[in-house]
Amino acid sequence: MKSKGILLRTIALASFVGVLLLLFVFRLIKMQIVETDQYSAMADMGITREQTVKAARGEIVDRYGRPLVVNESGFQVTLDRAYLPRGRENEIILRLTEMLSAAGESWTDNLPLSQEAPFVFLEGRDGDISRLKNFLEVNTYASAEDVTGWLISRYQLEDYPPQEQRVLMAIRYEMERRGFSITTPYTLAEDVDISTVMKLEENSFTLPGMSIAESAIRQYVSGEAAPHLIGQVGPIYAEEYATLDKDEYSLDDITGKSGIEKAFESELRGQNGKRQISLNSAGDVVEVKETLAPVPGHTIVLTIDKELQLVAQNALEEEIRYLNATAPEGEGKEACAGAAVAINNKTGEILACATWPGYDLQTYRQDYNLLAADDRNPLFNRALDGVYAAGSIYKPSVATAGLMEGLITPSTTYDCLGVYTYWDDYQPKCLGYHPGYNVSNALRVSCNIFFYDLGRRLGIDTINRYSTMFGLGQPTGIELPESLGHLAGPEYSESHGQEWHPGNVVQAAIGQSDNGFTPLQLATYTATLANGGVRMKSHLVKGVTTYGMEETVYETAPEVAVDMHLTEEAVQAVRTGMRWASGRDGMAGTSGFVFANYPIDVASKTGTPETQQFPNSTYICYAPSNDPEIAVAVVIEKGWHGYTGAPVAKAIFDQYFFHKQEIQAPQALESLLQ
Repeated sequence: MKSKGILLRTIALASFVGVLLLLFVFRLIKMQIVETDQYSAMADMGITREQTVKAARGEIVDRYGRPLVVNESGFQVTLDRAYLPRGRENEIILRLTEMLSAAGESWTDNLPLSQEAPFVFLEGRDGDISRLKNFLEVNTYASAEDVTGWLISRYQLEDYPPQEQRVLMAIRYEMERRGFSITTPYTLAEDVDISTVMKLEENSFTLPGMSIAESAIRQYVSGEAAPHLIGQVGPIYAEEYATLDKDEYSLDDITGKSGIEKAFESELRGQNGKRQISLNSAGDVVEVKETLAPVPGHTIVLTIDKELQLVAQNALEEEIRYLNATAPEGEGKEACAGAAVAINNKTGEILACATWPGYDLQTYRQDYNLLAADDRNPLFNRALDGVYAAGSIYKPSVATAGLMEGLITPSTTYDCLGVYTYWDDYQPKCLGYHPGYNVSNALRVSCNIFFYDLGRRLGIDTINRYSTMFGLGQPTGIELPESLGHLAGPEYSESHGQEWHPGNVVQAAIGQSDNGFTPLQLATYTATLANGGVRMKSHLVKGVTTYGMEETVYETAPEVAVDMHLTEEAVQAVRTGMRWASGRDGMAGTSGFVFANYPIDVASKTGTPETQQFPNSTYICYAPSNDPEIAVAVVIEKGWHGYTGAPVAKAIFDQYFFHKQEIQAPQALESLLQ
């Protein structure tokens, strides 16, 4: 019995083993014959990596869809820490820059030191110098020689001649600031020509760590049109990266640095995608699979008209150069810079916002050192950040206040005999004699004494209340950073350690004293005069569309900021004075030489505010005066006579009324253009 049990167990075990063997054989047959292709691929497959697919940055266009900033495919030269031999960085960088230089290419150089030894700090680069010293952790009073010594020591450049030291210091410093590491490559040069790419690739065996990548290159096709508004993009530095969302940005990204590029970064940047790259055991790519499609950024549609913007910029330059060539010394010959802003008074849309001198966005990086050292400060956005005394263009605000407060009527007259004699110890003067002039005539000839007396009776608080409603010294609503300016008064004087005197009010009433406003605020004020006291929120962005401008994401609706509820009598009295100032109705006005016979009826006012050096020129106007569409403000630094801004305004009106082209806008913009 015992042997029979053993036999049964042996048979059962053998049967079990036999079944297992049959299963293994069946599985092997299936793997090697039926599923051979699948397992062959798996055998070849090595590792899988995930890569970020950069989203195309959104574009920027003018109100008619004409491109200002676009993306174009280009090549960039990068350095990869993983393949850049340690200890040979300087050698390889020099070889690479020699080849780039020979091909006429440039590379990023933000080091604020001169190109030639002995190295000195560059003028106009105070911010960059401060950042450099902070980076090196040296004292704020460290000299250029001290900083150079630290850089040479830090990057082991002692054995290199000065010219090569300068190249290496700039690049190594920039690499560190951008967080160059195994995970973060460094982009040395962008938008490199294809012929240069071929030469570099031919010599790649001598340039370990160098690679060529195809990428979207930001192209500022607007050139010199509105550079201060559009702004720039740039690399993310380590100190910036610490403040950014790590899920949205990596150290090798770019981000908006100024202007619209910065203000609308969240709309422009888009959403990066992901792709999975599979490599075989030999390291060859066997499969690329997109796991998350990138979403391009939105297109920003500005309110500016590109052609009108260029006309405004060119007209500013032409007038300033004309004054330089023809004006007497001390009376406009020293004119050096200016700004002009045009606004659609009915909507608050900024049609042109010009600053001169300006620069070309496309060559900004190459030109930066020259621009920063230019004593005319072309990088300064005068239209939004320049603060200027208004001078006599402030008088329509004071006239409005007097009419609305009942201190004068349109027929009230005042005898100007050249000197204001209200006080015994302070008797300011007028530039002429104007006996029996009412408010409209006082505006026409810009009589100081009429407004001295009116301003004294109104008082500074009432004057400033109306100025505030007109938008002077107030935020305009523009989507970019702007200076707020300031209104004269006891509070402002005390904040600057000065005493406010009763006589200060008469100077404030003619736009002097401590009054200071931006050209954009002056244009907003002018548009409010044109609207009869309704101030619209000024804005620069008309709307946002999808990348291809097929759908509207959102549009900016016109918005009333303040309704002053002015009487028709007050509006017409001021408007008449400003029309007469343009030489209309046969009257001799301060800018009649430009607009007396102009086909469009123009209302205007000139100003010649005093400064510590030469007087500036300020000018405001709107047209047509009976049904205004466009308001313009012009400031020319050291331009002396207010009427010197009139030719600039005329060029803007010529383009707007007589040379504006009919443009077929993309479908998504049609609703925005209604």
